[in-house]
Amino acid sequence: MAEARKLRIDGAWIMGEGGTREKHSQRDGRVLAEVSQASAGQVQQAIDAAYHAFRTSYRKSPSYQRFEFLSKISAGIGARKEEFVTLMAEEVGKPRNPAVAEIQRAQTTFLTAAEESKRMYGEIVPMDLLRGSEDRIGLSIRQPVGVVAAITPFNYPLNLVAHKVAPALATGCTVVLRPTTEAPLTALLLAEVIAEAADATGVSQSVFNVVPCSTDAADVLLTSDKVAMVSFTGSGPVGQHIKSRAGMKRVALELGSNAANIVTPTADLDAAAAAIARGGFQFAGQSCISAQRIYVHDAVYDAFAEKLAKAAGALKVGDPLEEGVEVGPMISEDAAVRAEHWIQEAVRQGAAVATGGTRNGAYLTPTVLTNVTQEMLVVCEEVFAPLVALQRYTDFAAVIEEVNRSHLGLNHGIFTHDLAEMLYAIEELEVGGVIVNDVSTYRADHMPYGGVKDSGTGREGLRYAMQEMTELKFAVINPEFRRLKG
Repeated sequence: MAEARKLRIDGAWIMGEGGTREKHSQRDGRVLAEVSQASAGQVQQAIDAAYHAFRTSYRKSPSYQRFEFLSKISAGIGARKEEFVTLMAEEVGKPRNPAVAEIQRAQTTFLTAAEESKRMYGEIVPMDLLRGSEDRIGLSIRQPVGVVAAITPFNYPLNLVAHKVAPALATGCTVVLRPTTEAPLTALLLAEVIAEAADATGVSQSVFNVVPCSTDAADVLLTSDKVAMVSFTGSGPVGQHIKSRAGMKRVALELGSNAANIVTPTADLDAAAAAIARGGFQFAGQSCISAQRIYVHDAVYDAFAEKLAKAAGALKVGDPLEEGVEVGPMISEDAAVRAEHWIQEAVRQGAAVATGGTRNGAYLTPTVLTNVTQEMLVVCEEVFAPLVALQRYTDFAAVIEEVNRSHLGLNHGIFTHDLAEMLYAIEELEVGGVIVNDVSTYRADHMPYGGVKDSGTGREGLRYAMQEMTELKFAVINPEFRRLKG
C-alpha cells in the first residue's frame, strides 16, 4: 500500500478533509504516495496558524535567530540530499545531475537568505530640503508584511519553493505553501527539514505550513484578509486569475516566457551551441527561461545549426536515475503530446526537423527546428518542452525589434564579442534579464529575477524578494521640544 502523506498545519501532521490524491512515479508509473488534500477550511486553518505566529512572535524575532534558523534549514537539506535526489527523479522525472545541482542551489538560497536576514537596513533621510523642516530627522525602516501565500510549480520543486519560503522567513514573514499537484512530496520533505530546524532554534512550528489542495480550496489563499502577499510561479492564465482575485494584496508573479537567444557572427559557435543545448534541453526544456527562440546571423546560420543539432543529438535520454542520463521524461504524456503536435504543425507550415521530433510516451527527443517563422506556436508561445527553433537574421537592430514583438519577456541571451552589440542589447531588449555570452537559462540565486509584459511582476532573488515582502515605513522626528538651551 502506498504511503499516506499528511498536511503540515500549525506544527502538526494531519489528514486532509479533501480526500487523497495519488502521486505516480514519472519513472515507472507506480503510486508513490497517497497525498492528503486540504479542504478550504483547513487552508484557512493554516492561514490562521501562520497569522497567529506572525503577530505573536515571529515578526519581532531577532535577526540572529532567523539567521540560525535559515542556516539550519540549508544544512538539513544537504543532510538529506539523497532523499531529495531520488524523490525528484520519481516525482518529476529530473535526472540525477540536475537534481543535485538544484539541491545545492536550494542550500545556497536558504544560506543567502540567512545572511540577508541580518541586513534589512533602513536609512536616514535629510529633511531640511524643505523650508520649515530644519532640524527634523527622517528615517526609514523595513517591516515584514505578514503571511505570504506561496504557490509553486513542478519544474524546480525544491529551489522554486525555496525562493519564496527563504526570503519570507528571512524578513519575519510566515508562510502557507500550496505546492503544485505534480510535486507535493518534495515540498512535504522540505517541511520535515524546516520543522527540525525550528525545533533546534526555538522558532514556532507554525511559521511554515504546507497544504496540498484543489484549486477551489486554494482560493482562500487569494481572498483571506489574513494573507498579506501572494507569490506565484506558473502559467500566465493562472497568474492573471490570481491577480484578479487577490484584490489589494501584494502579488508577485513569475510567469512563462519563450526565451530568445541571439547568436552573432562574432560569437564562439562551439561554446554557444553547447550552452544552448544545455539550456534548451536540460530537464526536458521545462523551464520558464529555457532557450526556445534562437536567432542566428545568416553568415553563421548553417554552421551553427549543424553544431547545435549534433550537440542535441548526442544527449542521453532515459530513466532519470540512470547514470549519465541528461534528458528524462516530461511531466506527463499529455504535455509531450502537446509539444509533438506543435512540432508537427510547424513542419506543415514549412519548418524542418534538424534532429529529434520523436515521442515515446512522456519522452520527447531533444528537437531542433530550422526555417521557422514568427507566427508558429513553437516561436510565439511558450513551448515548455525539449525544443529549440532557429531563425535567420541579417540586421542586429531589426532582430532586437523582432525579439521584442513577443508579449513575453523573462530572460534573453546574446552571444557576441562586439561591445556595441552587447550594450545595445542590454539597453533595448524588453526583458527582465539579459544574459551575455551565456544561455537565457542562466540564473544565479541571489540576482534579481523576474519578467516584464506577460512574464510577470515583481522580482525574486533573495534581497530583492525580501524588499517585496517588507513594508517601507518612514518616520519623521522633530527634536525641537527637547533641544538643549545654551
